Amino acid sequence: MPVPTVAWHGGLDGRLEIIDQTLLPNEYRLITCDSVQATWDAIKQLKVRGAPAIGIAAAMGVVVGIRDVSPQAPEAQLFAKLHEAANHLATSRPTAVNLFWALDRMKAKAESLRGQGTAAIQAALLAEAKLIRDEDAAMCRAIGRNGARFVPDGGGVLTHCNAGGLATADYGTALAVLYTAAEQGKRFKVYADETRPLLQGARLTVWELMQSGLDVTLICDNMAAQVMKEGRVQMVVVGADRIAANGDAANKIGTYGVAILAREHGIPFYVAAPSSTFDLSIKGGDEIPIEERSDEEVTEGFGRRTAPVGCQVYSPAFDVTPAKYITGIITERGVIEKPNRMRVKAHFRK
Repeated sequence: MPVPTVAWHGGLDGRLEIIDQTLLPNEYRLITCDSVQATWDAIKQLKVRGAPAIGIAAAMGVVVGIRDVSPQAPEAQLFAKLHEAANHLATSRPTAVNLFWALDRMKAKAESLRGQGTAAIQAALLAEAKLIRDEDAAMCRAIGRNGARFVPDGGGVLTHCNAGGLATADYGTALAVLYTAAEQGKRFKVYADETRPLLQGARLTVWELMQSGLDVTLICDNMAAQVMKEGRVQMVVVGADRIAANGDAANKIGTYGVAILAREHGIPFYVAAPSSTFDLSIKGGDEIPIEERSDEEVTEGFGRRTAPVGCQVYSPAFDVTPAKYITGIITERGVIEKPNRMRVKAHFRK
């Protein structure tokens, strides 16, 4: 990425800046989130999206919420602002676990410093938000290194939605695997699903890959089966927004169908995600909360009505791919082959 998807400029009195992804690929614009509400709006409205990037934005949004507290103020005032900001940001999107992970981490950091004064806690929270960003960037690179060996040299790879630099602090998750493979000298073709209804694949993934010089072809979501049948795809790799303790993975709506198609055609299906995307408190995918989006995203996509006024709409933003369809989960720690509860647990025990 020419600039980070989510960035903090300056010290405690600095600013939170993001790429407005709702405008891509037609317009590249940086916007400033100068309040907790503006940060909430950016997350809710998908101006910033992708589980890792949402977590980073939320952590920095907490800093936005506490920076105006006087350094000489009682700690109680700071903690009140901290919890007010964190609690509000937590209501923005329910599925991406990185959001809650980052907010919990910021609260835990502040709690660990009780008694050291408001100024010290404020400085530590800014440092922690930046650390969350830096750790994610390092995890992206590690995911790429761990997954590049699966990319078929001379073959084809299909991906769904966007799990690249726009969704993270650096290289992405699923796309990190492809970027690293390309750096290693592999040559392959990428097929990117458009990803209805908001076209994150068409607008974001294709844009990213073209910027990086990779060979990418856009297809409609309902073309995936035909592309697989024609033998154009030898690997599928996607990201994830939450992964349960048994390896079931929630990702953008349509991913489950792609996984079934991959199984039917004998194509390995990989999920690439950092450890922070796992929610080990959830036993299986049935417990993952699925966000429902507004009717208008389906009936009036990008401002033009394409369905009758008053029609009923069902618009889940995510679906869950059962672990049995997943060949492997690629994390910064390594690869969980044929994931199940025992293998996920062993992966985290290492």
